[in-house]
Amino acid sequence: MPSIRTLKIFLSVARCGTFAAAGNQVGLTPAAIGLQIRALESDLDVQLFDRNARAAVLNPVGRALIPEIEEIVRRYELLEASAGGGEMSGTVVVGALVSALMGAFADALWSIRQHHPRLDVHLLAGMSSDFARKVEVGELDAAVVTQSPRQLPSSLLWTPLYSEPMILIMPSAPHFELPREQNEILRQAPFMRFDRSTWTGHLVQDVLDRCEVQVNEAMELNSVEAIVALVRQGFGISIVPELANVDFANDKALTVMTLDGVDVRRHVGLLERVKHGRMAFTEAIKNYFAGA
Repeated sequence: MPSIRTLKIFLSVARCGTFAAAGNQVGLTPAAIGLQIRALESDLDVQLFDRNARAAVLNPVGRALIPEIEEIVRRYELLEASAGGGEMSGTVVVGALVSALMGAFADALWSIRQHHPRLDVHLLAGMSSDFARKVEVGELDAAVVTQSPRQLPSSLLWTPLYSEPMILIMPSAPHFELPREQNEILRQAPFMRFDRSTWTGHLVQDVLDRCEVQVNEAMELNSVEAIVALVRQGFGISIVPELANVDFANDKALTVMTLDGVDVRRHVGLLERVKHGRMAFTEAIKNYFAGA
């Protein structure tokens, strides 16, 4: 009979697509992963993957077994937690925005790890749109992302955790002439835009549409932190979420302006599959923010 560990390895290969990538995720060599998969196929008396030199692709039999194996693993982990007095253990792979890792989400992880020392959390920093695909295919157990501007697949669940208002930030010592009125600032000053292809980038454009202004495009970046750093140095202005981990009010290099008549907020939440093997962990994250 296959072990739970072997079933988890099968799920890792199914998510990652190669023995090498799955081995990196679980800490085994590709050869060891191959032995585990062959043992599982022998136990079940079926072939699960169509193998070639570069990848291990699930065949129809393997794809059909994924929901059942995920359910077996999920039930085992619930049983394990119950037997351990509710203590979580094992590895959880989570994606998160850099700004979330620097702020409230990091506090939540610290609190959960204090209560569950046998839990090993692997964190990956990145972009919301990239994480959505990885959560959907099971490469990540969950991810902390902004609210999607588009409807998510029915297999995914997004739960709001906290929100951040969008604000206009300007340098205290600009290398350019800075008008006084909000819309003139947006029209004339060099504008540091957050990557418009991202979910946060959609929010920035929403703000500009509501202000009915055409900005003076200067640079486009995919990091809120990098944008804030450039504005601090006097190179431009920007519209960004009011990050909890940045003390905008007491930053002498920045001037912050709330946007008159515009209330756009970046909603940050937890993205997960509707059913997965780490629901105890995601519930703990949601409960932390619900009680905050």
